[in-house]
Amino acid sequence: LFPVGDPVGKVIKIFNLPFTVVGLYQDPQELFADNDSPKIIVPHTTFSKVGNFDRGWISIMVFPTETATQAEAMDQVTMALRIDRGLRPGEENTFDLVSGDRFLESFNSMTQGFFLVMLVLSSVGLMVGGVGVVAIMMISVTERTREIGVRKALGATRGEILFQFLIEAATLTLMGAVVGMILGGLIALAIKSFTPLPAIIPLWSIVAALAASAVTGVFFGLYPANKAARLDPVEALRYE
Repeated sequence: LFPVGDPVGKVIKIFNLPFTVVGLYQDPQELFADNDSPKIIVPHTTFSKVGNFDRGWISIMVFPTETATQAEAMDQVTMALRIDRGLRPGEENTFDLVSGDRFLESFNSMTQGFFLVMLVLSSVGLMVGGVGVVAIMMISVTERTREIGVRKALGATRGEILFQFLIEAATLTLMGAVVGMILGGLIALAIKSFTPLPAIIPLWSIVAALAASAVTGVFFGLYPANKAARLDPVEALRYE
């Protein structure tokens, strides 16, 4: 709406009514997050007068002040909602009040089993991938035995040979991680496009995945790299 200049204090039309901009809200920067969709935040009392919405269901998020406890805030919210709904003393609440702790507890109970399953599957995947790295690097060491012998004859140290093969192993796992993240990103994008479920990829998870793949490559590539570094140059040059 306002590509140039500060929008605070300017007037925009919502429901064909003028509203003054008093602040800006920035969504968290996450991959595939719906940051481009326009959003407005208006007082509930104002929206209830001018907006056309279903009063049968509405979700309200309340944050207590710094001086108020959660229990005090929940009591005040309960009282305000009972008054707003015209409930008499003794009548049951026609609304549900969920605290952050209760919501977090419910969320954790639902996702704990899923998290454990994914942890086991990812661990198995890392082990299988690690075994594959060892096999590929051992084949590479065998095929390049003469090359290693030539390098050692020209003055290459064990540390240089070790470092070279560790870098190759880490590069191999990083390439696999990049391909996996691209496929995962496409799946998340498809879920977000064709279902109402939110599917976002936090930027920190990308960094963590790349770091984990590099560490996996170095760890499982250590044995083949060490074997290459310990090859006898004379025997390596004789290898056919």
